Amino acid sequence: QVQLVESGGGLVQAGGSLRLSCAASGRTFSMYTMGWFRQAPGKEREFVARISRSGGSTYYADSVKGRFTISRDNAKNTVYLQMSSLNPEDTAVYYCVMPRVPDTWGGAYYWGQGTQVTVSS
Repeated sequence: QVQLVESGGGLVQAGGSLRLSCAASGRTFSMYTMGWFRQAPGKEREFVARISRSGGSTYYADSVKGRFTISRDNAKNTVYLQMSSLNPEDTAVYYCVMPRVPDTWGGAYYWGQGTQVTVSS
């Protein structure tokens, strides 16, 4: 049974930083590309970032490029999202995802429960 448990969300002022963590269990973590999505109030869920199995390759949405950094620690079965220069448009519930098929992206995912990030102006 796959479990993805996010943590690290909270309230931060514009210009501040937060680091989200996602602890995964139930699969061989190092075999999976991992990623983050977010959903703002009244908006559709959107892709934020993904990272390859080894961590050597990353990809970001244009809206967060240069401000967010995704990383992973395969020894700890954990993926991180370091968020800097936050602005109110980053306010959303952030979800950790693991593809259902190893070493793939774009199909079905396992989802965490989400962690709320609120950026005040």
